[in-house]
Amino acid sequence: MEAAVRAYLKDTLGIDAPTTLWSGAGSLPYFLVDAFDLKALAILGHPVLLAIDKRADRPGLASIRAQIEKIREVTGLPVLYATKALASYERKRLIEQKVPFVVPGNQLYLPDLGLDLREYFRKPAAQPQSEISPAAQAMLIAVLLGKPWRGEWEPAEVLGGLGYTAMTASRASRELMAAGIASSDNVARVRRLKTERTARETWEHIKPLLRSPVKRRVWLLPARDLVMPELRLAGLSALARQSMLVEPSWPTYAFSPSQWKLASQQGAQTAPEAEPGALQLELWIYSPALVPDTSLVDPLSLILSLHSDGDDRVQQALAELEEHLPW
Repeated sequence: MEAAVRAYLKDTLGIDAPTTLWSGAGSLPYFLVDAFDLKALAILGHPVLLAIDKRADRPGLASIRAQIEKIREVTGLPVLYATKALASYERKRLIEQKVPFVVPGNQLYLPDLGLDLREYFRKPAAQPQSEISPAAQAMLIAVLLGKPWRGEWEPAEVLGGLGYTAMTASRASRELMAAGIASSDNVARVRRLKTERTARETWEHIKPLLRSPVKRRVWLLPARDLVMPELRLAGLSALARQSMLVEPSWPTYAFSPSQWKLASQQGAQTAPEAEPGALQLELWIYSPALVPDTSLVDPLSLILSLHSDGDDRVQQALAELEEHLPW
């Protein structure tokens, strides 16, 4: 972590910031010395105390804020909290609470020096200016959640299994290469894509270009002649199954474009609001069945679908879900 912070400061600010062992640890309570590896460094000529979290199980944000404030009170120095990863929800909360932090390769927030650098080091020319297509998003999510993670795949094979054409797979491949996510590696005239990043690094890199899979939400009225396909729980229903949230009064299911087309041809009727017996449906822009053997939509699409929900409880549950993703 110490080397990663120095490298990140070099990449983003163009400065060398050597760290030294901080000699004042004896003035702090033992529990703080036990929780953090404390290093002294200078950023743009200002002394800063780097507090590297060395705990395997990180406490909640309220505890972190109190601990950083305690170190600041005792030392009289700006204290920069350093950790390997923070969910976007956690970063937002730390900024709201004015807690300086650094996640190497992701973000530096140090309000004492007027610094809030995020994605500074990325090269705009290497990424498209808009969201990637539904097909490219579906392919990448299916690959990210594949077990085991291999970082190499055949686009035609992945998207063919989801009902897309070879031409669509080719366009999706070009999008991911333009986004700097993957490079092409053709073997015996078969296009393959590969990435040197880990699954989590790939997810964090592409997340700004991903969209909610939900095109719109409708209430589906019960109909005797309607043949319902095997549906997957989505939205708050799916999140409640994976967190401490209480399940909503009406279950929510996801429909793919082809499933909704079939239901419409069968005369499916919708209502403007909830009615007894009605189902809440999310009409997705790609298939909700990107991973096999589950009754829920995949966790990455679920996170994207609820990203704009304003309920703090929902955002906390999403942050916990993201922290426990299978990679």
